[in-house]
Order: sequence, then structure tokens, then C-alpha cells
Amino acid sequence: MSMRTGRSVRAGQYVALLCYLIFLAFPFLWLISTAFKPAPELGSLHPTWIPQHPTLDNFRQAFDEQPLLRATANSLIAALSAGLIAVLIATPMAYVMARHRTRLATAATGWVVVSQAFPFVLLIIPLFLVLKNLHLINTLWGLILVYVVWALPFALWMLVGYVRAVPRELEEAAAVDGAGRLRTLVSVTAPLLAPGIVATALFAFITAWNEFFFALVLLKTPEKQTLPVVLTHFLGAEGAGDLGPLAAAAFLATLPSLVLFAVIQRRITGGMLAGAVKN
Repeated sequence: MSMRTGRSVRAGQYVALLCYLIFLAFPFLWLISTAFKPAPELGSLHPTWIPQHPTLDNFRQAFDEQPLLRATANSLIAALSAGLIAVLIATPMAYVMARHRTRLATAATGWVVVSQAFPFVLLIIPLFLVLKNLHLINTLWGLILVYVVWALPFALWMLVGYVRAVPRELEEAAAVDGAGRLRTLVSVTAPLLAPGIVATALFAFITAWNEFFFALVLLKTPEKQTLPVVLTHFLGAEGAGDLGPLAAAAFLATLPSLVLFAVIQRRITGGMLAGAVKN
């Protein structure tokens, strides 16, 4: 009886997982289908999953109407820079907070968690004033600075957990061999933190890549605008959108994140499994 119950529970879990995956995949699959549909099928009263007459006209029209390549380059520069800078700043800070558990470190950790609850609207005015005084309005460097500040708390919180998982005995052995704090961090701790650093950088990249509000407010000229902002140009004044080109552009906008995750997900998983094995 217990075996049957266990099998029923496992089958129910698989069904629930399958339903959840379908729920997550539905918008993306519908986006792909819409991107390859010609105009008559987009206006059909009986839409189909698979395009009856697939076409690339939506992609051509999207590139003709908006500067997608330039916007993609701007987004890549901002997202990659924000991810790299956030990791470079958060790694040594996380090491100090994890290895020195003082009241200040505890308070800093609490502030990191609380800061994630601040809404964008509450931050945009002081950030705008600061960037204006630094003459960084309408520049990618100003936007990168905002993305770093926004991603840093959560990146720090993530890396603190990874640092605490590294055995202290390894650092003590390095200290016995004469290695200093910096050498120990670079040569001993950092390689063991590689999965966490990669996961944190991926988080910062995706956050910056998908961000819209800060880019909309801080970037004024079309030459500096990022891809999420340019996607809104496919919408008309009354919210009516050119659905085909919009779906094609949105599909292209999701590819970098998917490709990046597909490339590094083995390293993340492999590193986590390796860290779970004790010799």
C-alpha cells in the first residue's frame, strides 16, 4: 500500500512539474509563433499554434523600423559591464562579511535584504540628481553605475552564502604556508567561489539586460537607448502595437540571456555538485 502511495505521490509531482513547465513555456512559445506569422494570420479570428505560412518579414520589418543592432550593442555594454563590476566589488566585500561576523557585518546583511524592497520610483529622483551633478545623464556609464548599485546588494547577499560554504581549514592551511589575506582570496577562495561568482554575474547581467525604467528615464537620445526601451517604439500612441515586428524583436531580445545561460549552466551545475562532494 505504501509503495502504491509513493508511486502516486511521485506521479503527481511529475504532473505538477510538467504543468509548471508548460505554464512557463507558454508565453515564449506563443512569442515564437507570433514572430513567424504573416499579417493575415496575426489578424485571424482562429489563431493557430504553428504558423501556416511561416515568414521572416516580421524580422525584416523590425530591423527596418528601429535601430535594433545599436540598441542591442548598448544593452550588451551596459549589462556586461554591470555584471563584471558588481562581481568585482561584491566578492571581496562578501569575503569580509562572511569571515568577520561582527555587529556591523550583521547590520550590513540586514540592510542588503531591506534595500531590495525599495521601489524604483522611490530611488529614481535621488539617482537622477546624483547623476546630473556628475554629468552622467544620457550616458551609458551613468546607466551602468545605476545597474551596479541596484544589483550589488543581492549579489553581495548571494556571495556571502557561497563564501561561508568554503571550509576555513583551506584558508588556514594557506596562511600556514605564508599566504596573505589577498593571496588567499585570489588563489584559494576565489577558484572555489567560481560557481557562485558565475551565478551572481548571470543574475546581474539578466537584471540589467531586462531593465526598462531606469533606461527610459536616464537615456534621452535614440543613439543611447537600450533594447527594452526601443521595443516600446513598436507601440502606437494609443497602445496599438505592430504585433508581428514587435514579437520578432522581442524574440531576438530574449536570445542573449538564453544563450548565455545555456553556455554556462553546465559550469554552474558542475561546480555546485563538486562543492557538495567531500574528500
